[in-house]
This record gives sequence, C-alpha cells and structure tokens, in this order.
Amino acid sequence: MSHESPRLIIPALGPVYGGLHDWAYTLLRVVAGICLMVHGWPKIQNPMGAINLVESLGFYPGALWSPLLAGTEFIGGLLIAIGLLTRPAALAGTFVLLVTVWFHWVTKGEGFSGAEKSILWAAMTFYIFIAGPGRHSVDRAIGKSF
Repeated sequence: MSHESPRLIIPALGPVYGGLHDWAYTLLRVVAGICLMVHGWPKIQNPMGAINLVESLGFYPGALWSPLLAGTEFIGGLLIAIGLLTRPAALAGTFVLLVTVWFHWVTKGEGFSGAEKSILWAAMTFYIFIAGPGRHSVDRAIGKSF
C-alpha cells in the first residue's frame, strides 16, 4: 500500500495544508482532552459515585473501577490536552469509550443512535494513540514519548 499523497486539484493549496497540519492535529488533541476533562469533572468530584454503574457493566469491584473511570476521564483528558504521556492516556480513554459504546448500544439497547458519539470519540482517541503527542506537546518538549 502506498502512502503517497494524492495530487491536489489546486496545487497552490499544498503549502496551506502543510503549514496547518501540525496545528490542526494539536487542535484535535487539545479539544478531545478538554472535552474528556469536562465529561470527567463530575466524576472526579465524586470518584465513588459510579460504583453501581461500573458494577452493572460487570466491572468488580466498583470501588476500584469507579475512581479509575473518574481519573481516566479527567486526568487522562488533561494529559491528552497538554500532550504528556499522550499515548497511554489516549489508549485508556479509548478503552473507556469502547465500554460506553457497549453500554449504550447493548446494555441500554439504544443501538447506533445511542452509541454514535462514543464511537466517534473512541475513533478520535484511538487516532491520538496511534499518532502520538504531535509537534506542539509536552512530550515533544521533553523529548520523550511512548
């Protein structure tokens, strides 16, 4: 399989796309991280509040998984946003989001319409996991990345 870029219909746009590539990825990573933080904020304020939820999904003991869920969403979101330990945080986020796909699609019986946002979010965090921290990140600044 070739990774060659297709020829542009308007070649003059090449420098624009090239110049904005790193910033577009940074925007994606930062927005994804901040949104995970916002979603995790209520959970981090009450880390034991999701015990019944996680146990209803088969994650026992809930006293372990509930705070892990809170930390993955809030602290993991922060790490993704600033680009520190980006890949482990994105992988953990992807796992959580795949569980929410299952929760909405199967457990709640909402099908695709209920799981759609989680599917999109899981795809986004998986892309961040594969792509890594990017140029504008703490990982890049310290010269270390997973």
